Amino acid sequence: MVYLFLAEGFETVEALAPADILRRGKVNIKTVGVGSKTIRSSHGIDVIADITTDEVVLDDQVEAVILPGGMPGTLNLEKSPAVIDAVKYCCKRNILIGAICAAPSILGHLGMLKGKKATAFPGFEKDLEGAVYENGYVEHDGNIITARGMGVAVEFGLELLSALKGRESAAQVKAAIQCRN
Repeated sequence: MVYLFLAEGFETVEALAPADILRRGKVNIKTVGVGSKTIRSSHGIDVIADITTDEVVLDDQVEAVILPGGMPGTLNLEKSPAVIDAVKYCCKRNILIGAICAAPSILGHLGMLKGKKATAFPGFEKDLEGAVYENGYVEHDGNIITARGMGVAVEFGLELLSALKGRESAAQVKAAIQCRN
């Protein structure tokens, strides 16, 4: 199971593009509403999550946790004990964690980026505590995938899919969606 957390003020494309790509790649993914099933994005788009944080089960079925950015979505994710518990669960077990835009700052604040290559939306570099900051659009180091922002949400989704299902699965989805890079 992959959990993609949605908190009030999340960046729409950073959440929905990776969710769509993973579903196309036949990944078992649930969107998770923090505090409610209906969550409003930073641009006023209401999204109905599959489940709420109360329904998240942290067990050996967890394959990944994904954190979209956006403001104040990132701050609201970081305030959620359920989100932090899920991220810590994955970190402790070397399970995949994806974070895009401002959301890698959460991993930095938790000390999870020490010695790892990471990226984030410009201006959030200072929050990637202990990371080896890279200026790339998507960085994958061990069990952590980070990305810079909405403009690379598809690339982020494809890297997540590659990590979960292999490069061939990601290549098939990439071709099917006519991604040119």
